[in-house]
Amino acid sequence: MESSERDEKKITATALVHGGAAATGAGAAIDDCWNKIGVHGDSSCPQLAQHIHCRNCPVFAAAATELLDGELPADYLQEWTRHFAQSQQIGQLNTESAVIFRIGVEWLALPTALFNEVAEHRAIHVLPHRRSSMILGLANVRGELLICVALDQTLGLEVVAESKRERQRLLVTSHEGNRLAFPVDEVHGTHRFHPQELMSVPATVAKATATYTKAILPWQQKSVGLLDHQLLFYTLNRGLA
Repeated sequence: MESSERDEKKITATALVHGGAAATGAGAAIDDCWNKIGVHGDSSCPQLAQHIHCRNCPVFAAAATELLDGELPADYLQEWTRHFAQSQQIGQLNTESAVIFRIGVEWLALPTALFNEVAEHRAIHVLPHRRSSMILGLANVRGELLICVALDQTLGLEVVAESKRERQRLLVTSHEGNRLAFPVDEVHGTHRFHPQELMSVPATVAKATATYTKAILPWQQKSVGLLDHQLLFYTLNRGLA
């Protein structure tokens, strides 16, 4: 198709919408009528009754052709060169997820994959002749009796008087097929972080707590102890034996 013939068809198509008023010429701005009187505008275009959608209209097709056939902007190559020259952003890749909770005054975290449920607190029935202080007793969770353990005892946390604390949630976990539950005072929920955010455990942390804490996770101006779940559950299972 000759260039003059194609331009003539563009003018004719544009005139369908604009009542014969169409501007042409090199560098002329394209009138995006689809954003004004078309489907993305007020839908007052009389051609919509015939074409249903602007993408079926020859004016829309003519505008696309004009854009594709037109010369590139002067800064086009420079802009895309800068775009592809940028370093790849990998900061959000390889993130990990943990559940953050509070026991007493301590904020702690364990990998999200360990948790089955965050349940309401319920009565814990003490086991007779229990040999370990880390075992609190049994709790009924959805018809299943689960052994409840005391993480504060295991981790050597500062004991808070029972009258000053409210066991608000029961966290149900599963590790290597063994299900355990432990009460906590507050649950924040899941939190994603990059391993580079983790900090070393300071020397001021109590010895017992430091044994089970592999890193410190900064979170909301707090220092959360990220627990070594392998060591923790090994200790818990050994205490249940």
